[in-house]
Amino acid sequence: MSLTLYIDADACPVKDECYRVAERTGLKVFVVSNGWINTRRAAFIEQIVVDEGPDVADDWIAERAGPGDIVVTSDIPLADRVLKSGAQAIKPNGQPFTADSIGSALAGRMVGEHLRSMGVATSGPPPFSARDRSAFLQALDRAVVVARRVATS
Repeated sequence: MSLTLYIDADACPVKDECYRVAERTGLKVFVVSNGWINTRRAAFIEQIVVDEGPDVADDWIAERAGPGDIVVTSDIPLADRVLKSGAQAIKPNGQPFTADSIGSALAGRMVGEHLRSMGVATSGPPPFSARDRSAFLQALDRAVVVARRVATS
């Protein structure tokens, strides 16, 4: 069983880190986006450019990710979908989405959408930091260990 890393790539700040870990650990990588982005050329990396439209990249990933796979995304509904399929989901800041945390993340997203629809200004995510990058690398290494256990069980 081949382990696969899916990157929801349109706004992902840790693509290079994903490539380094994938190369070191033997993962196949799919870089999925709505438009062409500069992607490292390597045999283990495949760039997928999907049609424009809401959730088209998310749908492509969710239809393929399964047990033993890892998905890097900030998109909460996508994380929910891949968790339900048995894959792991990690935010670029290293925070994993889990079965225990996804419900509150979805609820928080709905509250934020409601507030914005009423005209309330909400804050976006904090600026991405070197600490986030380090936390992501650690989380991705842990996810690879878990994925290997799933693949051999």
